[in-house]
Amino acid sequence: MINREQLIEKIKSYGQQITSKVAEIPDYPEPGVSFKDITPVLEDAVTFGYVNDCLTELAQSLGNIDLVIAPESRGFLFGAVVADRLKTGLVLARKPGKLPRQVIEESYGMEYGKNLIQIHKDAIHPGQRVVIVDDVLATGGTAKAIASLVEHSGGIVAGYVFFITLTYLDGVQLLGKENILSVIDY
Repeated sequence: MINREQLIEKIKSYGQQITSKVAEIPDYPEPGVSFKDITPVLEDAVTFGYVNDCLTELAQSLGNIDLVIAPESRGFLFGAVVADRLKTGLVLARKPGKLPRQVIEESYGMEYGKNLIQIHKDAIHPGQRVVIVDDVLATGGTAKAIASLVEHSGGIVAGYVFFITLTYLDGVQLLGKENILSVIDY
């Protein structure tokens, strides 16, 4: 297993390169919100590679992982890379009406409202260790709903891996603080 202290030091060494590419948009999508725009990170191959390296190593630090689960849409960008690098399957957590087979669903609160998230009913098997990968941890509603779907399926939530955690919101507290890992904290 990867030494977390060494991993944190490695991530810090990438820190300035990564944070310099995250654009902060004040008062978007509403007054008082400082939106973290990750598209400049995605547009820069080197920085995008650093982020994916960090996310993968954070996921590896959680031990044996059978599946990665990622919510749409930006979670797909990172979750697919992490799943590929870990040599695991990828489960897509989607909004209603996007999955073609039988689904299970969970409602959740977001920073700006409420929604539902679904996965295929047969996507996760009992006992599988699953890591939840997403771009941003804000209020924690999406991640908590996904964790409920994993547990409802008999899976085990090994942990959560985020590109960015907004520490001034309550997401970390909602998820319980344990095994919540991120590349950048704001």
